[in-house]
Amino acid sequence: MNELITWNDFEKVQIRAGTIIEVSDFPNARKSAYQLTIDFGELGLKRSSAQITHHYSKEELMGKQIIAVVNFPVKQIANFFSECLVLGVYDENKEVVLVTPDKPVQNGGSIG
Repeated sequence: MNELITWNDFEKVQIRAGTIIEVSDFPNARKSAYQLTIDFGELGLKRSSAQITHHYSKEELMGKQIIAVVNFPVKQIANFFSECLVLGVYDENKEVVLVTPDKPVQNGGSIG
């Protein structure tokens, strides 16, 4: 069952656009993942672990704009500290497809 939230609940979530500027393998992750560094403009750089290796190569991700939640607490994943949650949708095989803007937008731009 879907739990309804209020508009005030939604306003607490900071969903922003950013550009991936660095991608590296994450050999210590339990599931295949990359370590990403993302430029969020005035919000600065944030790092994230993302299980997106099935659909995306490191080269394909460089310079790609993504959408992420930027106001979660830092989460430790193995020896890595993830500072934001990159958003995606699961495909029919439970592999993540990134949520991305369909046109270039300003880094740090807010979803709304």
